[in-house]
Amino acid sequence: MKYAAIGPIAMHLPEHVETNDELARLFPKWDMDLIYSKTGIRARHVAAPGECASDLGVAAAERLFAEHAIDRDSIDFLLFCTQTPDYPLPTTACLMQHRLGLRTSIGAIDFNLGCSGFVYGLSLADGLIRSGAAERVLLITAETYSKYIAPDDRSLRTIFGDGAAATLVEAASRPTLSAFRFGTDGSGADTLMVAQGGARPASDAIKPRKRHRWPSPLFMDGPALVDFTVERIPQLIDEVLEAAQLARDDVELFLLHQATYFMLDKLRQRLAMGEERLPLVLENVGNTVSSTIPIMVDELRRGGRLRPGVRSLLVGFGVGLSWAGCVWTETWEAKAAGAATAEEDEEEKQAA
Repeated sequence: MKYAAIGPIAMHLPEHVETNDELARLFPKWDMDLIYSKTGIRARHVAAPGECASDLGVAAAERLFAEHAIDRDSIDFLLFCTQTPDYPLPTTACLMQHRLGLRTSIGAIDFNLGCSGFVYGLSLADGLIRSGAAERVLLITAETYSKYIAPDDRSLRTIFGDGAAATLVEAASRPTLSAFRFGTDGSGADTLMVAQGGARPASDAIKPRKRHRWPSPLFMDGPALVDFTVERIPQLIDEVLEAAQLARDDVELFLLHQATYFMLDKLRQRLAMGEERLPLVLENVGNTVSSTIPIMVDELRRGGRLRPGVRSLLVGFGVGLSWAGCVWTETWEAKAAGAATAEEDEEEKQAA
């Protein structure tokens, strides 16, 4: 049997960078020092008016192909995670297949998940590979939440950034991803939602339980999301560890969705761990929703903190309410043109 392994990752961020200093000039009454102390974010990339999540995702995929000499004809399946698709229909992944010049014999689907989306995507890719339906899966996460945020929305504009990541998930001879665990609680749908633009009439749409303070289509109940996260995510971590028959000390890194500094600091306190094990990588990109984990993985790889053999826990949580986690052992290391080492070649021959 073949198993899924996380290969190279490439990210793409919009050209325009919006800094806290810029927001301070536009809105002098905003206390940006206080905001930074809570969010941990100094800058965000913002998509241009005509720039969509698919544009960011295609750019990330093209960078992945170019930087790692990946033959696009080797892709068997395209998974696209976004909550800002180009159209209600057709499936944006179909449009991206054409733009990327991928084979017409591949599978391609969208799935509408936010902050838990990357872990969900890995589980879908793992299933495709284990079943024999695919050997190489292109997992793209991309979001342009800025399209849903009013310019004067202090609570959202200072948090969410636009961005995309393209991850190659490919077949390996031994498991590297395990103990997937999921959670869903639709009763919390009104804590983070866009109630317009779908088929349900506005008169019949879910109404947030708290006052909608700004005119943004996107509504977020920050305190409720913090409460959910601090209560549920430590439980999820314990469930994943129990399924994998591991203790917390057996895991080197806990790679959690990069929501805000305040939320992650609360989790650190609850889990009794420091930044060396639960890192933050959001200061210059903000909360990029489904792309926060792959962007973090890419940065930690470049910084040398993620090396082959390092065992991590991947955890996504948020809008839905939805949460997901798994154990991951790093196996990929940068090498010229993405060529396999002689040792890997020998392992593959023996497995065959």
